[in-house]
Amino acid sequence: MSRTPEENERIVAEGFVEKAKKTLGRIPFTDEAVAAYYCASDPATPGHVRITLMAALAYFVIPTDMVPDFIAMMGFTDDAAVFWAAWRSVSGHVTDAHRARAREFLGKTRDEAPN
Repeated sequence: MSRTPEENERIVAEGFVEKAKKTLGRIPFTDEAVAAYYCASDPATPGHVRITLMAALAYFVIPTDMVPDFIAMMGFTDDAAVFWAAWRSVSGHVTDAHRARAREFLGKTRDEAPN
């Protein structure tokens, strides 16, 4: 099912932060996904880059994709494949500022996690 860029943006706005917190340490692309989130949310980012990243992040957020996330060892493989394809095509637009915001978010989130 194809979604509009506006639907992807809504999905990401409503669910990305919570999904990132829940998957922290469980997926190998958390740092990049959070940096991509800040890049996609930046009005200075070119439109085609924002659309690409929002689509990949929306796929990550939605729990009922090709391989449901709850399936052990397999649940995030399709999310990773979709994300890395998008990341490779637009990662040159992810700035040091986006990465710094991601590190700040991840540092705070890790500090909030129960020991």
